[in-house]
Amino acid sequence: MLLSGVVSSGLGRAHVFMAQPHYQEQFKIVLGASAWPGTLNVDLDMDSISSYRKLRIISGLEDGDKDASITATRIMGFERDGRSFGGATAFVAEISLNGETWVDCAVLIPDLTRHTETAEVISKSFLRESIPCGDGDSVSIRIGRTD
Repeated sequence: MLLSGVVSSGLGRAHVFMAQPHYQEQFKIVLGASAWPGTLNVDLDMDSISSYRKLRIISGLEDGDKDASITATRIMGFERDGRSFGGATAFVAEISLNGETWVDCAVLIPDLTRHTETAEVISKSFLRESIPCGDGDSVSIRIGRTD
């Protein structure tokens, strides 16, 4: 599955969640290393919305037939000091600015999210520097790695 869209700034709050040790241990399974404490938001092109909806169906956020060919990893939520941290679903992926150089990442779909047309991308590196990219840049995301 290939998604495409434009890099955009989020609310700047993902680092609070991404830095939690409970999540980081699970991200190591998905990424092979700890995740950078933040996400890269990609506002998806209209042509990618139906594909992204398939990921939301697998995540249990929308109704529909699940695509058995797409592998998902469940990120379990937890509670700490009376505060609840929700779960998420991760999809191993690669992201590229030019279609030639690809960086390992994962698309993360939190259980509690308002994003229906924006992919939240995590990686072991700071993607704005490792791709590199900035707001307004077009990127492609390949779900599943082609090692």
